[in-house]
Amino acid sequence: MLTLIPLSSLEKVFADEQPAAAPVSRFTCLQGEVLAFQLAFSSDCDTTISPVITGTGAGCCTAYWVEDVPVGQACYEDSDEYFLRREPGMYPDVLRPVTAPLQAKPGVWRSLWVEFACDYAAGDYDITVQLGEQSQTFNVTKLPATLPAQTLLYTNWFHCDGLAQFYDVAVWSEEYWAILEKQLRCAHEHGVNFILTPLFTPPLDTQVNGERLTTQLVGVTKIGDVYTFDFALLTRWFDLCKTIGFAAYELSHLYTQWGAAHAPKVVDSTGEKLYGWETDADGAEYMDFLEQFATALLPYLDEQGVKEQCYVHVSDEPCMHHLEIYARHAAFIQRIFSGLKLIDALSDYEFYAQGHIQRPIPANNHIEPFIGNVPELWTYYCCAQSKCGESNRFMAMPGWRNRIIGVQLWKFKCVGFLHWGFNFYNSQFSVYPINPFEVTDAGGGFASGDGFVVYPNKDGETLASTRLKVFREALQDLRALQLLEANIGYDATLALVEDGIAPITFTEYPRTNEWLLGLRERVNAQCNA
Repeated sequence: MLTLIPLSSLEKVFADEQPAAAPVSRFTCLQGEVLAFQLAFSSDCDTTISPVITGTGAGCCTAYWVEDVPVGQACYEDSDEYFLRREPGMYPDVLRPVTAPLQAKPGVWRSLWVEFACDYAAGDYDITVQLGEQSQTFNVTKLPATLPAQTLLYTNWFHCDGLAQFYDVAVWSEEYWAILEKQLRCAHEHGVNFILTPLFTPPLDTQVNGERLTTQLVGVTKIGDVYTFDFALLTRWFDLCKTIGFAAYELSHLYTQWGAAHAPKVVDSTGEKLYGWETDADGAEYMDFLEQFATALLPYLDEQGVKEQCYVHVSDEPCMHHLEIYARHAAFIQRIFSGLKLIDALSDYEFYAQGHIQRPIPANNHIEPFIGNVPELWTYYCCAQSKCGESNRFMAMPGWRNRIIGVQLWKFKCVGFLHWGFNFYNSQFSVYPINPFEVTDAGGGFASGDGFVVYPNKDGETLASTRLKVFREALQDLRALQLLEANIGYDATLALVEDGIAPITFTEYPRTNEWLLGLRERVNAQCNA
């Protein structure tokens, strides 16, 4: 005998606890939307089960088993109270396509995740999921209105080294390109349309004087004081990304993280290191290298037809005491890479106020001074944004905390969002590689889930996490609100969103799954009124 509980995608089903959420089995969705729901189950004895999905909507459904992974660090000592749990343990996160039966254990709760995605006509569809002798029917009303295309630029940093390390293949080998393409396609399928492009090995989360595996796309040859550049690998990267459908390219940082004091690792065609931690960023030799590189790169980007879609970085997360050196490098980069847009994750308003950057990307807990004062509002979050109810997506956080970002991005008319970890399979500071099925907290450096939202399956395929899917739902919320705004105007849409609640900010909003689900139902109804 199985006990079944129908749930939304926002719930997390822990093995040792019956879900307390109210059952939900009726949903609406718009054309062009992916709808997800869950069926939690527990058995009273050892039994083998395989789902059977029938009904008028069954042809649109894909089913996944939700698997647990070990959480070493659920949150930080000073994190806020908005976590499902704070202790280490096994947490639900991996979505594995149903290709084999599951062995259900007595008293253990598991979940089946079902996605409804198709171009069926508007109408009512029933989806019956049978597990063993029990079944549960879900009802989905597909509405006529269509979600508009995503306009938000969303970059979730794609780290190329972890794939080579996990699969033990050479970077840029044919086997590597095949695996890389699968993860790039997964990223794009889930809303990533702005891709970090490693001109040189990105100087991100790397121990001082340490190195990450070389993932350099630009070939460099130095003869005397003259450099020549080979863009063959970069061309292959652009060709692949164009085929997949990426809208923009985030060229990797040209100075080290947290201060811009050094050069990134740059190797020549033989693999010999030319620049790195030992290189003073202000040194004449590195500045000359960058000038020659810019002279070659800009016409190449024009030839590729991507120059207008390219953004350039100076350094990630500089602080106020880095302002002088950042300002110097930013002015230099903007001069020699004329025509490319400069963006950087930084949270002190002075960098913008003093004119050093036109597109700052502040953290969502430091965004207030930027709202209404910058021509393009961007934001990001990472490990630090877990103390005041900010949206984030650690494994221990509830679904609403992940999904609310869509409403916030819409309300404040953000044009871009950044997160640092799509597939970071290293320890903190990249001291050693990790297996994400076994280590989810970067070796104790971050809260579990901060570093990645996908898993590299043993067969070269990519497995999504529930957190990746819920974030895509946030992006769909944003698009649905944009659709309603186009129909009834911004003010009327905002009035619907904030009806009966205090004004939404990046730290204050209704903290329940039920409110978010109800909001989408109200928005959907108005979009089709």
